[in-house]
Amino acid sequence: MLDHKDLEAEIHPLKNEERKSQENLGNPSKNEDNVKSAPPQSRLSRCRAAAFFLSLFLCLFVVFVVSFVIPCPDRPASQRMWRIDYSAAVIYDFLAVDDINGDRIQDVLFLYKNTNSSNNFSRSCVDEVFGGSRWWCFWNPSRHPSWQTRKRPGSPVPALPWPLSPVGSALEPREPARYRRSTWREGLWPRRAAVSGANGSTLWERPVAQDVALVECAVPQPRGSEAPSACILVGRPSSFIAVNLFTGETLWNHSSSFSGNASILSPLLQVPDVDGDGAPDLLVLTQEREEVSGHLYSGSTGHQIGLRGSLGVDGESGFLLHVTRTGAHYILFPCASSLCGCSVKGLYEKVTGSGGPFKSDPHWESMLNATTRRMLSHSSGAVRYLMHVPGNAGADVLLVGSEAFVLLDGQELTPRWTPKAAHVLRKPIFGRYKPDTLAVAVENGTGTDRQILFLDLGTGAVLCSLALPSLPGGPLSASLPTADHRSAFFFWGLHELGSTSETETGEARHSLYMFHPTLPRVLLELANVSTHIVAFDAVLFEPSRHAAYILLTGPADSEAPGLVSVIKHKVRDLVPSSRVVRLGEGGPDSDQAIRDRFSRLRYQSEA
Repeated sequence: MLDHKDLEAEIHPLKNEERKSQENLGNPSKNEDNVKSAPPQSRLSRCRAAAFFLSLFLCLFVVFVVSFVIPCPDRPASQRMWRIDYSAAVIYDFLAVDDINGDRIQDVLFLYKNTNSSNNFSRSCVDEVFGGSRWWCFWNPSRHPSWQTRKRPGSPVPALPWPLSPVGSALEPREPARYRRSTWREGLWPRRAAVSGANGSTLWERPVAQDVALVECAVPQPRGSEAPSACILVGRPSSFIAVNLFTGETLWNHSSSFSGNASILSPLLQVPDVDGDGAPDLLVLTQEREEVSGHLYSGSTGHQIGLRGSLGVDGESGFLLHVTRTGAHYILFPCASSLCGCSVKGLYEKVTGSGGPFKSDPHWESMLNATTRRMLSHSSGAVRYLMHVPGNAGADVLLVGSEAFVLLDGQELTPRWTPKAAHVLRKPIFGRYKPDTLAVAVENGTGTDRQILFLDLGTGAVLCSLALPSLPGGPLSASLPTADHRSAFFFWGLHELGSTSETETGEARHSLYMFHPTLPRVLLELANVSTHIVAFDAVLFEPSRHAAYILLTGPADSEAPGLVSVIKHKVRDLVPSSRVVRLGEGGPDSDQAIRDRFSRLRYQSEA
């Protein structure tokens, strides 16, 4: 049984607490004893709580400062579309992209020729021409018959008494016996230019003294040099120039050792550093009298290494620098219906007369004919293209012939799958049809009979086939990787599939189609162009977000100047107004639903 006090405390707990508090107030000495007897753990807990709230306050203060006080860096606004026009000009079939001004948006580099010299011809003549030792600067003798000068090795650059006019002027070899007019139209001068990918504004523009035969950009330079990478320009008939990619200024300028009758073959090959300057060296291949020769130059200074070396065979453009699994370097190139090759080690010994750092592969030497330097051809018809394909143990070689194509093992040069018969006239493009699986898109046939074949590079199986008629001389195709580990493909074809696709003025009209493997029976017509397209590329201007295409349009005849345009269009902005083209049976999705799926595509940078 509970006594009276316990029962009252249970019934009225609050009154009991009030009584205890009054008793405590009446005995302050007892309270002090309780405080003094408090365990040290409680004091430590209070210190920890104070430290926690203090750190939380500091964190909130830092977040406030970073978010509202310190200004965020300005992100350049990238225009969805821009266009640059040049009147009375001719455009080169050259297009490159790189982040030149450091705004994390890819910029555009190109070459063109126009008649508007803007008083820059004097600089072009002095800076570019007198930089070498084999060039004269000619003038109009009817206007200034009393002045004449030329640059000899070791002599100072003479002062020009007046600005030279581009009309009636030409750049010619120094030897009088070989004097002739320039290879380009009188008064039409080449220029190199770079424009911002964000808004199309000019970043830099410089004159080029000679007509350009070959361009290669993103060539690494030695560590600590003026520019981390450069563009190499090989001019006709004999100039060799390196340009700072970020400023357009000339890094070095030399006259080359090419013969005046030699044809410069593409591409410019980068070989391992042999002169020890920390930059890859440059191999230029030329053809004269059905013989291919190699010229080796230092990548950092442009000086020639050794002499000219003959490859001993006749060849065509489309060279490929291949490294075998033993580390030996070989130059592969098409020669008629065969595959030809040359050891870089053997070529280096020819041009320098001494051994170098290169290796030779005994297996490859046994496959190469000692006299003709030809290998066994795995393609019926002429060999048109050679392309590297990443493999498990090194790069394999995709050999594309006029009548068939096949993937060759990178070491044994044996077919990895059965050759596929196709009438191929255009260079194939790589992409991913299945997630993380490399495929190749091949254009089979031309005109109204053209088909796009997607093949799995691992097995050679045909994944998909699209009927896409085209016009002769259409632009090359392109692809961009998407966030779903596939690729978006861009092809050019007829505006109305199955028609002649001509405008009222009789001009051919090209249409740009977009294809994604998740919609295998649908094409999206993004744009149509009636002017002559010189170059085209699909570019990811900003990582993972800003996909656009670049067009270079201009006169079809390089000897007839006209309107030249450089155009950028953002892909996503073209999708809402695009036309849906269904191939075969239509699916359940409406046209708007298909456009929405293309609009939701996200792009990613190459790994």
